[in-house]
Amino acid sequence: MEYRQLGKSGLLVSELCFGAMSFGAKGYWEKVGGLDQKVAQRLVDIAFDNGINFFDTADVYSYGQSEEILGRAIQGKRDKIVLATKVRGRMSPEINDVGLSRLHIIESCERSLKRLGTDHIDLYIVHSFDFMTPLEETLSALTDLVRQGKVRYIGCSNFFAWQIMKAISISEKNYFEKFVSLQAYYSLVARDVELEIIPLLEDQGLGLTTWSPLAGGFLTGKYPRGGKGPSDARRSKEQQNFIQFDEDRAYAILDEVKKIADARGVTPAQVSLNYLLRKKAVSSVLIGATKPEQLEDNLKTVNWKLSDDEMKALDAVSLLPRIYPAWMLETTKLDRNNPSMIL
Repeated sequence: MEYRQLGKSGLLVSELCFGAMSFGAKGYWEKVGGLDQKVAQRLVDIAFDNGINFFDTADVYSYGQSEEILGRAIQGKRDKIVLATKVRGRMSPEINDVGLSRLHIIESCERSLKRLGTDHIDLYIVHSFDFMTPLEETLSALTDLVRQGKVRYIGCSNFFAWQIMKAISISEKNYFEKFVSLQAYYSLVARDVELEIIPLLEDQGLGLTTWSPLAGGFLTGKYPRGGKGPSDARRSKEQQNFIQFDEDRAYAILDEVKKIADARGVTPAQVSLNYLLRKKAVSSVLIGATKPEQLEDNLKTVNWKLSDDEMKALDAVSLLPRIYPAWMLETTKLDRNNPSMIL
């Protein structure tokens, strides 16, 4: 296992991060995993024993159950772990129990600390943008939590590029804490973040942690064309096929993934995870598992690397269409070092 700098911070995190979204079985989240304490403990132990020091959850996962289960599972390991959780989602019918207001952030942090059984959160992530609350209010509240010692670093998730840049500007202007990372959906079948978000992260020095790197299990190869996957697989369950991508295009990408996997004697999941680990903007790739054998297979990803030729083949088959102004800027930049180029 290798360890990477999280953005420009001094924090080192394992290149694979264990995601605990499958812990707990309350409401919608029961279909995501529904794992109890015993199974969760085994998964956490396997991950930790294989070098993972980065664990991720959210208050909204099973409405607090995931935090409670993870908190118990890491007892005795807490000082060796980078613990991340999130705030934003609705936690109850109470009108203000949602969003990124000062009220909700501070109350949610206190509840998360209690559920996790810890006195601080290493990385506190705002789970998505709140179009009602001013960013100044959100960032001020997060800064107070850092200065109180309850939070070490702050990050964001599911933001547009302009929202991240606006937040950075507000933090610089007001001496607030800055986001050190973005957690975003990124996979071989969904490379949208490469258009504007990754260039911003590289320019401003934020780390990228990727959620659903296997596109909800699609890139494991267990969903045949025109058929259904295993009955216990996430994308086979009602309401779990929420991750969006072009399936016709995705199957062409999967064909190349399987070709490389067969040649190397590894699984399609390992190829798909390895691809993201080769991307320089990525600090850590989140992996989630409901069974020990799934986790153990994912962990083998760090034991090898795709070749440059394999990366080029995957890049080519999954290439995004060039949208404006990208194609225009690629043309106009050619004249900077070419004095003879006159249109």
